[in-house]
Amino acid sequence: MTKQASQIGIRAMYMRGGTSKGVFFTPDDLPDAARRPGAARDALMLRVTGSPDPYGKQIDGMGGATSSTSKVVIVGPSSRPDCDVDYLFGAVAIESPVVDWSGNCGNLTSAVGPFAIERGLVTAPEHGVAVVRIWQANIQKKIIAHVPMSDGQVQETGDFELDGVTFPAAEIKLEFLDPGADEDGEGGAMFPTGNMIDKVDVPGVGVVEATLINAGNPTIFVDAVTLGLSGSELQPRVNTDAELLAKAEAIRANATVAMGLAATAAEATEKRPHTPKLAFVAQPTGYTASSGKAVSSDDMDLCARIFSMGKLHHAMTGTGAVAIAVAAAIPGTLVSRVLGGGRHDEIRFGHPSGTLKVGADAAEQDETWSVTKALMSRSARRLMDGQVFVPSNWSPAQ
Repeated sequence: MTKQASQIGIRAMYMRGGTSKGVFFTPDDLPDAARRPGAARDALMLRVTGSPDPYGKQIDGMGGATSSTSKVVIVGPSSRPDCDVDYLFGAVAIESPVVDWSGNCGNLTSAVGPFAIERGLVTAPEHGVAVVRIWQANIQKKIIAHVPMSDGQVQETGDFELDGVTFPAAEIKLEFLDPGADEDGEGGAMFPTGNMIDKVDVPGVGVVEATLINAGNPTIFVDAVTLGLSGSELQPRVNTDAELLAKAEAIRANATVAMGLAATAAEATEKRPHTPKLAFVAQPTGYTASSGKAVSSDDMDLCARIFSMGKLHHAMTGTGAVAIAVAAAIPGTLVSRVLGGGRHDEIRFGHPSGTLKVGADAAEQDETWSVTKALMSRSARRLMDGQVFVPSNWSPAQ
């Protein structure tokens, strides 16, 4: 007879941040073996979310069977004097046993400040706005969150509407400081190849024009026509086309090699599915959003779509929005070219769920561009606070 494993409860909070959801922990919440990077921590996060699941549903875990809802976050006191908390993000693959810690989740960033306040990691005023200084440990960047407070509690309800989220909530303003990579960052400089636009040779596809940029997360921008698309597509059109998805992944994987983030395209696909992200852009065109709402070409400056973990995202990743803002503000990028050329400090772009306004402060010195900050608004809300249960034999050492 097989010995039955009991279950253990682990303190956790389930939160929505922007258009994503994830399971939040502090380091002290985790079992000793999972407080350090490595196989044990990955095994726990996989079990919490219900991966790997060959059915693709994550029924036996907290994951929601999409890249937007199969996420984990660890937030603890910061090791840096200029920040309040350290924020570590993990993108959990659904069908394979992979937790990708290589990049940030800009959407869940909006929930980090509220979580830190709720768990007593930072102090906040009774009323007004709490300023939470966040160190994003994945990409080694500082983010400032402005969290509204009321009667000593995080204000979660409000009238701020975010396309891709059904109900309005309180607005949380985010400042992504120095979002472009530097020479010490992963992949090197903001433009790791030194070019605003590269020509990437993709076996089986051909030569592809792309902007390869480190901003928010490493991101690859191509024109929608490169994929045979108009730029106004929704998930059903893209995610049911296996040939298109394979083409997109081939471009992403080979561009990852060009950015110096993987030795081979196969390694990029197998080991780091979360980043870089592949996005495609097009000139404004009207369409019907996934909610059924009409989006007019007059409502936007360009159309933008992004792939996440191998599928088209239902809205726009937060870091993708940062990358769009940065690329729009720098003349010579593919995004700037689609916008008509030049510099665009603030734009509104259309995505599958609606539109979003973003901005970036860019400056050029000695023919080198730098970006001091990118700005974006999101909202966040607690969904559950308590314990998440996993079988006691979750550890690979058992």
